[in-house]
Amino acid sequence: MEILIIQVLNSIFYASILFLIAAGLSLIYGVMQIVNMAHGSFYALGAYVTAWAIGTAAAGAPVAVLFFLLPAGAVAVAVVGAIIEPTLLRPLYNRPEEYQLLITFGLLLILEDVMHFTFGGVPLTAGAIMDAMGTFPVGGLRYPTYNLIVIIIGAAAAVALWFFIYRTRFGVILRATSQNRRMASALGLNVKQVYVLAFAMGCFMAGLGGAIVVPSQAAQLGIGVDALVLAFVVVVIGGLGSLEGALVGALLVSFVRTAGIQFFPEVELAVLYLIAAAVLLVRPTGLFGKA
Repeated sequence: MEILIIQVLNSIFYASILFLIAAGLSLIYGVMQIVNMAHGSFYALGAYVTAWAIGTAAAGAPVAVLFFLLPAGAVAVAVVGAIIEPTLLRPLYNRPEEYQLLITFGLLLILEDVMHFTFGGVPLTAGAIMDAMGTFPVGGLRYPTYNLIVIIIGAAAAVALWFFIYRTRFGVILRATSQNRRMASALGLNVKQVYVLAFAMGCFMAGLGGAIVVPSQAAQLGIGVDALVLAFVVVVIGGLGSLEGALVGALLVSFVRTAGIQFFPEVELAVLYLIAAAVLLVRPTGLFGKA
């Protein structure tokens, strides 16, 4: 029974990370109709910046200070996104989608090299927070307390993002712009500003996913690509551009992957791809996607 509880907690923990990445990817696509191939690199950049800030710049500081630095990677990635959108992406909005895919894929390669040269290409970790939080008992076993904090952060982020999109004035502007950019511009809305904020917000979500994972997992080259692949599986299942789809897809992928690693590790990724293919056969737009 204890092992089952730990497996469920691990699944929800991993789903919290996946949701943050997939929600940012869906937000960018929903508003700007861009499939951001560099999204996994923003996740990795958030992980690297936070790991550097906590493990190097503030090494030995009190736990309260380390927690304060936890979102540093997410903020840094949001700033990078706010710079990239008007300089690299905006000239491509009226061009075919393959141009957007190529530029974002090129951006992925550039960011990987930037992280390699900036952080030395060695794994970085923020394990001081994990150690300070300790564990709590689950029957006769122990479970990291920090993982529960990540679950709470993921749930709070889902509620905050839903409230922001569906219950605020800017959320109304965001949805109006996503449905008809020309009409929104004709009504006097500053579409360029909306795009910058939407892209920065999507990057912030990816960076936050990387930031909160580094106390339990080292930031290293390649984690962005792995995260991007799983995020695409999530949005394919849930529906690209759907916040509800990102949440349901993250939970489904996380539970299947956790069970797969435990019981059939040789084919756990294949099972995820089969589920995605089955969903596409029944609903080409995903479970919550719209045509």
